[in-house]
Amino acid sequence: MPGLGGSFNDRALVKNDREVTVSQQQEISPTGKLSTSTAIEFATACLQKAGARADIAEQMAKSLVYGDLFGFRTHGLRRLPYNVKQLQSGQSQGQGDVDVVQERLATAHWDAHGLSGLYVIPQAVEHAISKARDCGTATVVVRRCDHVASLAAYLHLATEQGMVISMLASTPAQASVAPFGAKGRVFSPNPFGFAVPYSPQGEANSPQRSIMFDMSFSVTAAGKVRQAYDRQESLPWPAIIAPDGSATANPASYLDEGGALLPLGGIDLGFKGYGLCLMSELLTMGLTGYGRDVGADDGEFNSVYIQVSDPTAFTSTAEFDRVVADLAQRCLQAEPINAEQPPRLPGERAWREFDRQMNQGVELDELTWPRLCHVARKLGVAIPASTAERS
Repeated sequence: MPGLGGSFNDRALVKNDREVTVSQQQEISPTGKLSTSTAIEFATACLQKAGARADIAEQMAKSLVYGDLFGFRTHGLRRLPYNVKQLQSGQSQGQGDVDVVQERLATAHWDAHGLSGLYVIPQAVEHAISKARDCGTATVVVRRCDHVASLAAYLHLATEQGMVISMLASTPAQASVAPFGAKGRVFSPNPFGFAVPYSPQGEANSPQRSIMFDMSFSVTAAGKVRQAYDRQESLPWPAIIAPDGSATANPASYLDEGGALLPLGGIDLGFKGYGLCLMSELLTMGLTGYGRDVGADDGEFNSVYIQVSDPTAFTSTAEFDRVVADLAQRCLQAEPINAEQPPRLPGERAWREFDRQMNQGVELDELTWPRLCHVARKLGVAIPASTAERS
């Protein structure tokens, strides 16, 4: 996916990862659990060994760990070995700084020159926040940044400061999603992240600090397809259009047989996702001037669009909070289809996961922990003691 959706070479990545898991299975505990600080220190050490400057390695590690903390495990530390490989190959740059291509009062355009999105994007978000304080709203675009991972890892940077944020990302070299009415690949899955500050009224114990979501404009992200493939499972929905034009839930159809991801809305309503994919790539690639015509051979390099708005530039904090709370309550109080599964707000589960893992440790599943141990051994980095029960 663009940074988030997975490598431009999904098939090779899956097969390499599966080899690591199987070959290490008998000598490594299948799962692990690390404190947040230990997880960040461990990932930082691995990334430094792979060639990243100390500050770059630390921020890359934090971005991956925050993906796990919010429950986006396909885009968290599971991608550490991939980022190590990117650094070692020179595809991702471990040294250097961004260049400012253009800058105005409320806008900026950066060229990352292959620096990891895990390092560059938090800086770009903070830059947009600073501009939004002065101008009310601000847009920052970034071109040629390597792996971005989960947009959810960056949204809290804005909402913690009372800002509204929206983010888009795309990968010019990745073609995995078909336009509506076609079965050939054109788009990357193109994640969209959005968050707004929110404090539940009358819920003193609620962990939720924002309404937030991170979704792709395909029916599912490529990372979810890889996960199902690794576990030899079917997808929950027919998210793939097979080479014969039929919709299927078989991940092998995408990874082994040349099928494409369906745009959001699927085989019947995919014109909606098709339009959103176009919007995403026109905003990310169009505004950076870094599109499929020039970036087709650049691997994981992404184009990213970030917009931050300060609500107080438009209305009072009290009025804004009132509207957010009122709309949230209307959603939560809507009559449920199933009383045991009432509506919830986007971000509620992510914030619960965040607080739980901050207190109990970052959980590393059977598709993650063996790979981390394997890459640590290859790099000569000490494997931290896991607090998970051995099975």
